[in-house]
Amino acid sequence: MAERENESSSDKAPSDEDTAQASDQDNAPGTSGDATALKTPNAKSAPDASGDAGDEGVTAETPRKKTLRKKPNPDLGSRGSTYRIRGDIALIWRIAMGAACLGLILAFWWLATRGAAEERWISPATLGSPGEVFGSFRSLWFDRALTREALLSLSRVLKGFGLAVLIAVPLGVMGGCFPPLRAFLAPIAVAGRNIPVAALIPLTFVWFGLGEFQKTMFIFLASFAFVLFDATERVMDIDQKYVDTAYTLGASRWQMVFKVIVPLAAPGIFNSMRLLLGLGFGYIIMVEMMNVQGGLGALIFMSQRRGPREHVYLALIAITVMAYLLDRMMYLVGSYLFPYKDNT
Repeated sequence: MAERENESSSDKAPSDEDTAQASDQDNAPGTSGDATALKTPNAKSAPDASGDAGDEGVTAETPRKKTLRKKPNPDLGSRGSTYRIRGDIALIWRIAMGAACLGLILAFWWLATRGAAEERWISPATLGSPGEVFGSFRSLWFDRALTREALLSLSRVLKGFGLAVLIAVPLGVMGGCFPPLRAFLAPIAVAGRNIPVAALIPLTFVWFGLGEFQKTMFIFLASFAFVLFDATERVMDIDQKYVDTAYTLGASRWQMVFKVIVPLAAPGIFNSMRLLLGLGFGYIIMVEMMNVQGGLGALIFMSQRRGPREHVYLALIAITVMAYLLDRMMYLVGSYLFPYKDNT
């Protein structure tokens, strides 16, 4: 009986080993109690039953997006685009700034030529005062036929430059479209743009004589390479995506040239011709001074040799005004033909 009671008591009483194993299981991760603390090390990472705890849990898992702040433009400032790099200004400001430039030049001119001849900074034989120069306009207009000479020079420029445009623009467009032709015309474009124009004048005397045809052909030869190069470059500036799109839609080669390339390049070519036309006035004055047969160049040459010297400055002003008016007229024509393009 005593042995049975000892066995039953030994079964009911836990041993030391069982107690140690139980304590180890309680401390092991994965059980309740401390296991929850291991999963959620802080209160913010585990969403609680309350709304605040849940919001904090979502905020911890999804980081907030940073809002990018625009840096202030140092060129913009508080005065708009007036002082911005490559910005634009209002028309009234452009007129005012241009008038200020001309006023500054006239003020310096007046200051350098005021007073008696021996008191002036610049001798009257070199430069007359503004009053003396503009006072001689009447004699230049009536006695020396300024209008007739100006129209004669203008007609020579338009004939020579027009002939260059008529021949060089189609060649330039074809050269921009077809690389073999562009390589074939490259020596003409390079040589024509780098040969001194004055060197062509004696050659044109030999080739074309001394008449009106010589002056027209001189303007043609002097302008041809520039027109050819600019027309080619305007074609090359067209984005390739237009060509690829046209080919995708089934355009043929000549449809590509006349219905895609030419319409896209036309505004740029027209604007280049407007800018290059100003070269013609410089060239015609040069040839007219060497072959004195009328025109503004001949008028300048004769005024420099025989006087009055004031007519030289008035003729230069007349050339500037005439070239500017012609440029503005072509600008208006370009704006009407290509309203979608900026030709400034």
